[in-house]
Amino acid sequence: MNSDSVAMMDLHEKLHKKETTVCIFGTGDFGRSLGLRLLQSGYSVVYGSRDPKNSLLLPKGSKVMAHAAAACEASVIFVAVQREHYGFLTHLAPDLEGKVLVDVSNNIKMGLYPESNAEYLSRLVPGATIVKAFNTISAWALQSGGLDANRQVLICGDQAEAKQQVVDIAQSLGFTALDKGSLRAAAGLEDLPLQLFPLWRLPFCIAIGLAAFIFFYVLTRDVIYERVTNGKDISFRIMISLANKVFPIVSLVMLALCYLPGALAGFLQLYNGTKYRRFPDWLDRWMLCRKQLGLLALAFAFLHVLYTFVIPIRYYVRYRINVYTLSLVKDNKTYEFDNVAAWRHDSYYSMGILGFGLFVLLGITSLPSVSNSLNWKEFSFVQSKLGYTTVLLCTAHAFLYGWDKFLKPYKWWMPPAYMLSLVVPCVVLILKLILITPCVDRKVTRIRQGWERQSKTSANCRDGKTNQPLMA
Repeated sequence: MNSDSVAMMDLHEKLHKKETTVCIFGTGDFGRSLGLRLLQSGYSVVYGSRDPKNSLLLPKGSKVMAHAAAACEASVIFVAVQREHYGFLTHLAPDLEGKVLVDVSNNIKMGLYPESNAEYLSRLVPGATIVKAFNTISAWALQSGGLDANRQVLICGDQAEAKQQVVDIAQSLGFTALDKGSLRAAAGLEDLPLQLFPLWRLPFCIAIGLAAFIFFYVLTRDVIYERVTNGKDISFRIMISLANKVFPIVSLVMLALCYLPGALAGFLQLYNGTKYRRFPDWLDRWMLCRKQLGLLALAFAFLHVLYTFVIPIRYYVRYRINVYTLSLVKDNKTYEFDNVAAWRHDSYYSMGILGFGLFVLLGITSLPSVSNSLNWKEFSFVQSKLGYTTVLLCTAHAFLYGWDKFLKPYKWWMPPAYMLSLVVPCVVLILKLILITPCVDRKVTRIRQGWERQSKTSANCRDGKTNQPLMA
């Protein structure tokens, strides 16, 4: 074997070593977690530190050396330090020439700097290729295996080859990579970890607004009315009785709000005669937060169930039972059995139990670990057909609770609170009933399969006719 062949083999070995070796600048929590995950995935890890002798907490099997020496060991370098400490990189510019720098940093608040950290880094080290990645992955996710929502790595950069190297590393660590485009997208990626429940804001606002409105409604109708008209102080009922009126009403309304946009979308498609026209922005946003609306509704339903279990042991309830029993004994009367009341109460409880059971099933199937195990038809059956059944059962539960209360005189012209909970569910059920009638359902199905209604103008154009006036 000649000397040229030996030199080529040495060169290939060095290149292979560089490809399987990853350098990390930074020995904090994220840097240590990333290094451990890389070692477990078969990579060699070298840390660049300003004080290698004091880096004692690094994972076993990794090497630590000065920044310049560490940079020479790998072609991909993770910069796991904050933007305020990027200054040392300017002195390493010659050593970082041609390297791929992976910026994993985030800021403490949005709009802190005029440009993204990744773009700032590209100006500091112009000879290196900057890729923004792993900033949406936490150190805990790296240690625990990146389960469920923490499995996706968002990547952006200006060079496809450099991004592919980072994609390969992410996939070898067990993550899925999503390319978000050029380095201009880095600002958006850096803002993502700073957003607090972005998809939950609208559902939370709806829940808080509904709960506040219903609470003040029942407070006015039940407590304030009694105080003003009869001089009775029943403010103690706020803690249990009023709360247990607010929770089921909010839960039922929010459950119905999960299915109302789907029904509205069906009618819009019927009106437009096509599925290819965009929905209004408000409807798009509404449909995107249906899962969050449903989970918040389920939380209110759970509170309703817990508060209902507490009712029999309340002091006020036991007091009323004792007073009523003593009055029967004193007047030598018998409590007559009412067959209609028995049917009504048993039906009321039965509808509530069945509705709550299906409600819990809807919540369970919305979890990623469960929904990922279902095919589309199974998921659609649970979330659509069983979902509308849940709305129907819970609405029947509310009707049976109210029974004939709507016939009694209103307090300050205010109807019973339970009637407020029936408006949106009844609208949803009526719209759905219209949509599932054979003639309407057939047309909606055709539209969703791609059929489009032809307008007169398009039909004339297709036939070679136009609406232009004839030339004289």
